[in-house]
Amino acid sequence: MKPPSSIQASEFDSSDEEPIEDEQTPIQISWLPLSRVNCSQFLGLCALPGCKFKNVRRNVEKDTEELKSCGIQDIFVFCTRGELSKYRVPNLLDLYQQCGIITHHHPIADGGTPDIACCCEIMEELAICLKNNRKTLIHGRLSPTVPV
Repeated sequence: MKPPSSIQASEFDSSDEEPIEDEQTPIQISWLPLSRVNCSQFLGLCALPGCKFKNVRRNVEKDTEELKSCGIQDIFVFCTRGELSKYRVPNLLDLYQQCGIITHHHPIADGGTPDIACCCEIMEELAICLKNNRKTLIHGRLSPTVPV
């Protein structure tokens, strides 16, 4: 019998390291009509572009290009930088900037709530975007198909 030290390192590879093909379907954007709050605009909602977590394997470049081709001008991001790393999109904010998309980053820890001052700042920025007819999107952390 061989000692445990003879076990090959490849036997310990985690599922995180297995090459899994990225999702090929376009990122889904839901458009929320804001007519109930006397606004003629729509607000886009989608999962985190490029997210790689559990059974979700999105391609960040493809997703970002799709958002740009939809005419998205402003994106509100509530993930912390740590969460962006966890979901394997640590450079997402830079990628948005490179694509000419204005990013409104208000990091709120998952399960946390912003204070009143932060809520007011978010609402003010959002109101300015919508008032100026800017195509605006808010994205969540995960795809709706991933159980939390």
